[in-house]
Amino acid sequence: MEKSKVLVVGGTGFIGKRIVRASLAQGHETYVLQRREAGVDVEKLELLLSFKKAGARLVEGSFSDHRSLVDAVKLVDVVISAMSGVHFRSHNILMQLKLVEAIKEAGTVKRFLPSEFGMDPGRMGHALEPGKVTFDEKMVVRRAIEEAQIPHTYISANCFGIYFVGNLAQMTTLLPPKDNVLLYGDGNVKAVFLDEDDVATYTVKTIDDPRTLNKTIYLRPPENILSQIELVQMWEKLSGKELTKHTISAQDFLALMKGRDYPEQVGIGHFYHIFYEGCLTNFEVEDEQEATKLYPEVDYTRMDDYLKRYL
Repeated sequence: MEKSKVLVVGGTGFIGKRIVRASLAQGHETYVLQRREAGVDVEKLELLLSFKKAGARLVEGSFSDHRSLVDAVKLVDVVISAMSGVHFRSHNILMQLKLVEAIKEAGTVKRFLPSEFGMDPGRMGHALEPGKVTFDEKMVVRRAIEEAQIPHTYISANCFGIYFVGNLAQMTTLLPPKDNVLLYGDGNVKAVFLDEDDVATYTVKTIDDPRTLNKTIYLRPPENILSQIELVQMWEKLSGKELTKHTISAQDFLALMKGRDYPEQVGIGHFYHIFYEGCLTNFEVEDEQEATKLYPEVDYTRMDDYLKRYL
């Protein structure tokens, strides 16, 4: 089967750059939206030029110019959006509605993957404020996609290792704690952790697969379904140093929201759902919706190997 042509929107971002590389690696003719709004951002320009050197095609466009978006999506079969949805960077989820309109007008796109890549927003209607906005906005985009009858795939990639694994799920650092570690409750609630490059690999795998059409695909590598305490013990074994463990109850953890700025409040709410509620693992996933079952040929990164980079 001929491989689809792919346009990545948000290709210079954290997960977007990995999706560009995965698309090229899997042999897709790959386009990257070069947004005029980037202005004089040197790092983004350097990244775009590196994509071009690797074989990607740069397509100029702007979210303030509807026609440019239509022209860009007409070049391809598949559009993957990786626009930022985290509040401590930039939060652009609803900007995708302009992309939906462009795809609808073009009428040529065979698959659209909006920017999700975390918890399944379809299961987070009960989420705490103010973090609920993340899921509500993703559902607004989903409804627009489905009302426009655009073929789609939603990717639920759970916890990126860079934000949750190297720091043993500590909120204020990205590095492993040296002496003390805070456990959420008893630390035994299971979550799902992934290497970011694996997220990109699985995402691109879905785009030409009829089994994933109009479905949510969950990335749940079985060896990466771990509790926080298992992560801590993994690090202790690798580093040869035992950490002093402190615990915090759900009530005390949520009380931390008081007086914090907005992004911190969002983060606390999301951590609560992951590490106290177990929102990533408290439901079953059918084999036909689980990426490692669909693509057993992918040798995903185990978290003990992921942690070795911090030694």
